[in-house]
Parts: sequence; C-alpha cells; structure tokens
Amino acid sequence: MRLTRRTCLAVAATVALAFSAGTAIAQANYPNKPIRLLVPFAAGGTTDIIARAISEPLGKELGQSIVVENKGGGGGVIGAGEAARAAPDGYNLSVATVSTTASNPAINPNISYNPLTDFTPVINMAATPNVVVVHPSFPAKNYEEFIKEVSSNPGKYSYASSGTGGIGHLQTELFKTLANLDMQHIPYRGAGPGLNDAVAGQVPIMFDNLPSALPFITSGRLRAIVVAANERVAAIPDVPTFKEVGLEPANRMAYYGILGPKDMPPEIVDKLNAAVKKVLQEPAVRKRIEDTGSIVVANTPAEFAAEIKAEFDVYSDVVKKQNLKLE
Repeated sequence: MRLTRRTCLAVAATVALAFSAGTAIAQANYPNKPIRLLVPFAAGGTTDIIARAISEPLGKELGQSIVVENKGGGGGVIGAGEAARAAPDGYNLSVATVSTTASNPAINPNISYNPLTDFTPVINMAATPNVVVVHPSFPAKNYEEFIKEVSSNPGKYSYASSGTGGIGHLQTELFKTLANLDMQHIPYRGAGPGLNDAVAGQVPIMFDNLPSALPFITSGRLRAIVVAANERVAAIPDVPTFKEVGLEPANRMAYYGILGPKDMPPEIVDKLNAAVKKVLQEPAVRKRIEDTGSIVVANTPAEFAAEIKAEFDVYSDVVKKQNLKLE
C-alpha cells in the first residue's frame, strides 16, 4: 500500500500526540517505582548522613522507596558524572555539594560534566558551616593572633585539605587572597586523613566542615579560629564569622542539595521540591540534620540554581587569581 505525504504526516502527528499523552500520564503518575538517590561520596560523611535523613520519610511522602546509593571517588566527580548521564525521568536523582558543582569543576578543565548545564536543580536541603581550626600548639588563640602570626611568617605554615579542588582547598585559597596570607597546601585523600593529621599536630591548620571538626574542638584537641556561617554557631559561641572579621566573601557555607539530570520535566521537579520541603519540616528529620551542625534551607529550584552558579563563579575566580592546578 502506498502512503501519501498527507497520510504520513497524519500518522506522524498521531504518534507524536500519543507520545505526548503518554509522557503526560507518566508524569501525572510519578513516581510509580523506586527512586535512586546517588551520593557521590562514601558512606558515613555529612553528605551521606543528610541523604539518609530524608530518604525514608521522602519515600513515604512520595509513596515509593528512595534507594540511596554511594558512589565515591575523585572528590565526588565520578558519582556526579554518572548522575549527569542518567535518564531525566525523575527516577535518577543525586546529592549535590560545593565540591561536585563548584570547586572541583572550577579547577578541573577535563571534568566530564558542566555543573551549570548538565543538571536540573531541585532543592538545596541544608547548609553546613566550615571552620578554620589549628592545633593547640599553634601560637595563636584567636583570629587576630592567627592573622598576625601567619602574616609575619609567609610560607612557614601549611594547611590540610580533603584534596586538590575540594571545598576545603579552594575556600582556604579564597581566604588567603582576601587576607593576603601565604600558606602552603597539603592535599589529603579525603577530609578524614587530613583532620587526623591536624589533630596529631602533623599539619597546623585546616579549613574543614564544622560537623567533622566539632568533636575535636569541644574536646580541646583543635582550636577554632573563624567560622564560615550566617551567624555565630551556638556550639562555638566565641568564634567570629568571616563577616564579623571583615571578610564576608569567605563566609560561604557548604550546601547539600538534590539534582536531576538536565531536561527533567518541570512537573516532576515541582513535585519533588514540594515533597522534600514537607519532609524537611518534620521535627525528627530537622533534628537529625541539625545534629550534624547543619541548618535546613529548603529553597526553590531557581534559588538553588543561583547558589550553584554563584559558588562556581567564586571558585573559578579563585582558581584564576591563584593560578591553581590539579596536583
């Protein structure tokens, strides 16, 4: 049977209409199977804790289980790259951090994804203060003494980080540019080993997530100098924020958000955003997140997208100014 051009066009239109209708029905029925939430770091860290704090209650809210999957390596880059390549159907979500969406992409020109175009921001769940700590043997008991000591001895002191391109590395480099400090970078294979050496006195300074450093601060094994937070932290009330000491651009907290791959349907994004916001209001969930030293954020997709871009721009500028390279 010969098909005329008009018949072919009619068939194509019917197929497109049916596909569109099927897509709409699928979105309306979302979710109808388990959802994967990829954490681009090993289990046990702050990113993993926050993901697991919301996974079970979010599954109950959506009527489907949320399966948390850890895929560490490369400072979060390996897992984030896999998340970017996943199907944008709402069943493949990932947890975003400053390291995966800003600091690592800023320093690594060969990264496999673009943090600004290869994801669909859903929500920033929480933010965590970062803190500059020193070993108790360091000859400074507060911020003013710290600045005086480091400024008077350019190149003498070193600082630990979780690795080249991580938030601890680039936030310290930002601090250095703002305060005109000269300190040497010692990258570690993760924040844990770096923190261990800081506690042992092998390296005198570290810029770390507050949840990791807080037990050592409260026990007196590390001394907090200045904190990147919106306001003073109740657990360390005598420690000033970067804003208080005149370095507000360094007052940047670490975020933990949810992303989907690019081109995720807006209806699904809105449904997920509303569900996560509701879950974050549950007292048990809030307590579990706040117990890590974090604060609940729960913003809009547009607001989270703006946060990602702001962090990426800031750290891209730091990389250029400091001429930083992958080591």
